Amino acid sequence: MPAVNFELLRQASAGVGASDNQVVFWSRLLNWKNQTLTPNPDTLYFFPFYNTRDVGPMVLEIPPAEGGSITGSVDNGWQEALEDVGPAGVDKGKGGKYLILPPDHRGDVPDGYVALPSATYTGFGALRSNVASSSDADVTAAAEYGRRIQFYPLSQPAQPTTFIDASDVLYDNTIPYDRRFFELLDRFVQREPWLQRDRVMISVLKSIGIEKGKPFTPGDTDLLDAAAADAHDWLDANYPRFFASPYFEGTHWAVPASPDVVRGMQTGFADPDSYPVDDRGILYSFIYFSAKHLGQGQFYVMAIADREGGPFDGSATYRLRVPADPPVSLYWSATVYDRDTHALIRDLPHASRSSHLPDLAANADGSVDIFIGPAAPDGHEANWIPTDPGGRFEVLFRLYGPKQALFDKTWTLPDIEKL
Repeated sequence: MPAVNFELLRQASAGVGASDNQVVFWSRLLNWKNQTLTPNPDTLYFFPFYNTRDVGPMVLEIPPAEGGSITGSVDNGWQEALEDVGPAGVDKGKGGKYLILPPDHRGDVPDGYVALPSATYTGFGALRSNVASSSDADVTAAAEYGRRIQFYPLSQPAQPTTFIDASDVLYDNTIPYDRRFFELLDRFVQREPWLQRDRVMISVLKSIGIEKGKPFTPGDTDLLDAAAADAHDWLDANYPRFFASPYFEGTHWAVPASPDVVRGMQTGFADPDSYPVDDRGILYSFIYFSAKHLGQGQFYVMAIADREGGPFDGSATYRLRVPADPPVSLYWSATVYDRDTHALIRDLPHASRSSHLPDLAANADGSVDIFIGPAAPDGHEANWIPTDPGGRFEVLFRLYGPKQALFDKTWTLPDIEKL
């Protein structure tokens, strides 16, 4: 699943005119046309896509956190984090040069670089240029800061970085549960080396026609459609168990990843006695990218049910009360996604409310009420997130620059209640 997920990101980037070793970015806050999996519409994304097969090591330069900051990670094609960057990463906000090394790299790493050995030739960075507020001036400043990122082959240091703006263009990496899934997987298999731990899949994939060095020409594509549809049903049935262990006691908020997957992300799944294949498959059906150190630059909790345990219904109205003094140094946000695609709900004016918004109304005690539903309650338009009355939804709560009160749980987020 993470390989197909990544292949869709590459395909979407090609669709907006980007090539390998270029940076796809959004110069404005996201709207629904960004159909990636559970994206953050309150930041500006920069995606440097690397391919080291022909050009060799790639250099990613992150600017110092002066007049802006970057939160993010560099991942290989399996979406395993090579390292985190920016103030919460290796460079600690001082800026740095990260050297992405191909699987067949031999030789020393030059002084002054952070070496990032990659098990795949292709991969990407999921970098967010943090905005001070949602004002046009602050968004423009964050876009300009992000464009200080430099990305070029080590062998061609004078090569300018190419940026491709994907704002307001359809950019889709929602998972297709039909024969296209296998076509995408074949592309990845043909391009990338096998990992030792995945060699058991060589014969399995060969049985359906996916074999390195040979064209994928399946005889019964209807069977592939049915298999992918069955996989989707299994994923949907098992998805709720990700939320069985609440992060805040007595609520339905959970970290949207199993403990085994979180540990594996931090070690590159190096534990010989643990390889959470199924949990990882579920995870990458609704997210993309991974961080090396979860909780240092950002922290997420997610809910698919209200206070009474009922699934979120797009035709109903709900309230989330965010308590005063949220433990963040940057910002918090609540974002609503389509429960079926795990992307932003199509054709809606906005998908989130965040502490960046200058007109977000607070209560007398400093708490903030966020309303979620098909229509804004009178007088609460600034605090409203719209829904599709004909669909299901889910909610992701983000905390950027999390503080200790989040981890010792002296600050807790209450459940979303149906009104």
